[in-house]
Amino acid sequence: MDAHLWRWSTAVQITSALLIALFFDVLMRSTRRVELRAWVAAWLANLFATVTMLAYWMPAAQTAMLLKAARFPYLFFKSSFIVLLIAGAVGFGTKPPERRTLWGLAAALGVVSLVVGVGVRSLDMLGVLMSATIAAALGGAALQLIITRQAACGWLAVGFAMRGMLALAEGIAHNMLLTGGAEGVHRDAATFVAMSSAFDAGAEWLIALGCVLAVYGRIGTELTRRNSDLLTTKDELRSLSHRDPLTGVFNRRRLADILNDSRLTGATILFFDLDDFKDINDVHGHHVGDEALQHFARVLQASFRPDDHVIRYAGDEFIVVGQGIAEIDVAERITVVRDMLQRERAGGPVPLINFAVGESYMPVGGDPDAAVRAADAAMYRRKGETKRPA
Repeated sequence: MDAHLWRWSTAVQITSALLIALFFDVLMRSTRRVELRAWVAAWLANLFATVTMLAYWMPAAQTAMLLKAARFPYLFFKSSFIVLLIAGAVGFGTKPPERRTLWGLAAALGVVSLVVGVGVRSLDMLGVLMSATIAAALGGAALQLIITRQAACGWLAVGFAMRGMLALAEGIAHNMLLTGGAEGVHRDAATFVAMSSAFDAGAEWLIALGCVLAVYGRIGTELTRRNSDLLTTKDELRSLSHRDPLTGVFNRRRLADILNDSRLTGATILFFDLDDFKDINDVHGHHVGDEALQHFARVLQASFRPDDHVIRYAGDEFIVVGQGIAEIDVAERITVVRDMLQRERAGGPVPLINFAVGESYMPVGGDPDAAVRAADAAMYRRKGETKRPA
């Protein structure tokens, strides 16, 4: 074999592995993505594996002693590279492998590499063994990514497949050198094997590209989800800001929108004011006063239609906006409110609630503020007609 060609192609792969390892380390630190920890370790392992092979090819002659010295670290680091690549891909976007898991993998690979390395007698045997392992592992990982359709990992699957096919070709070439054959074929196989590290570097850049696209695809997915969550939270906060925290009905902020929407159809405005509510607080306590307000709001909601709007206007004042309620219907519903308050008082902690109510009608395209003022004025005219019994 041409040792110079081996040295050149291995040096190319070392440079490539170093650049990729540095890039992923910077990427991990800048994005604070713990998923990248396995991939940073993978590219460092690949760097150490190629440095081991360069150390083997640097002397003028490659002896059996050099092979013995190189076989264990090469097997260990190269297999670590493959396992860590796959572990990072499988755990990407879910639960990245913990440091303890990575150390466990390293220990297991160390034992396997030591045991397998003892049986390696030649460089071509080492090449067949390692190439077959890479082809099977990366090919299987690519198939798994394709079958499971793991998000943002399409190019990573392509990179795995390309590197696996290249490893398969390298394994065949090493096997041809190991078993012998025609001189021309043997020479072509030797040249291909000598240049294989340079080919590997190209395929590994494709894997690195797939890793980067997976990272930014994941980040994009997370940003989209967080933006959706923020919009949902915004809608929820807006809804809460339009609700009275004590009674759960709409508050005064929501009234303007409701009235503006009702201009398209016209609406009846009912303005309720509780009689002598201050006495309830003074005699029974504010907690009973709160219960009275909650009770009155529930009665209003139960007495009107589901699409009528109940608003706590201020303190003990409530407004009901009903679209197109007939005058006779209004009277009937007010009677229902009084009956429910009287009926549900029995045995309850809340004292009897009396109220005054005024109504007005807002025609289609009418003035909402004028309608509310008219209902308020009507309520004050009738106030005092009903009083809470002592």
